[in-house]
Amino acid sequence: MAATSTSPLFSLSSISASLPSPTRLPTTLSLRALSPRACLSVSLPFASPHGVYGTWAAASTSTSSAGRLRRRGLEVVCEAATGRRPDSVAKRERQNEKHRIRNHARKAEMRTRMKKVFRALEKLRKKADAQPEEIIEIEKMISEAYKAIDKTVQVGALHRNTGNHRKSRLARRKKAIEIVRGWYVPNAEPVAAT
Repeated sequence: MAATSTSPLFSLSSISASLPSPTRLPTTLSLRALSPRACLSVSLPFASPHGVYGTWAAASTSTSSAGRLRRRGLEVVCEAATGRRPDSVAKRERQNEKHRIRNHARKAEMRTRMKKVFRALEKLRKKADAQPEEIIEIEKMISEAYKAIDKTVQVGALHRNTGNHRKSRLARRKKAIEIVRGWYVPNAEPVAAT
């Protein structure tokens, strides 16, 4: 244990009186001099009842902070923590991993169904002798993609605006193919029955 000081404000008795009880395990201890002329360097060994050993090391600075323990011109800042994490942290980590895997599976299914629809629409667009009845099969695939997107949004793996955007992409792509083929006429006036 070593202490050097150029100011009479510091003493080892004031440092040891400021230390926390031995039942708590401080992870860091810093000592700050309130006087700009003071210089302090100290290292204090500690042992806990839990069998953990270590040292407290400190270096002085000239800054001060309100609300901390001040003793004879010396500021002692301790962070105490036990060596083990709470059970709630471990449980949260298990839940996060489980949710990550589940969310990944949902997103993968959604992306796969969307790709199938896009491929089918592209094939229909390139086909020379396409018939309007062929779009019915693609509409079934779009319905399955919508279902996968809605499930992904429902479990919270995807924001609802993102889900709506993806459904809109599918509908727009289908509508574009129908317009190119002449199966759909946009802004067509309905015939009024009189």
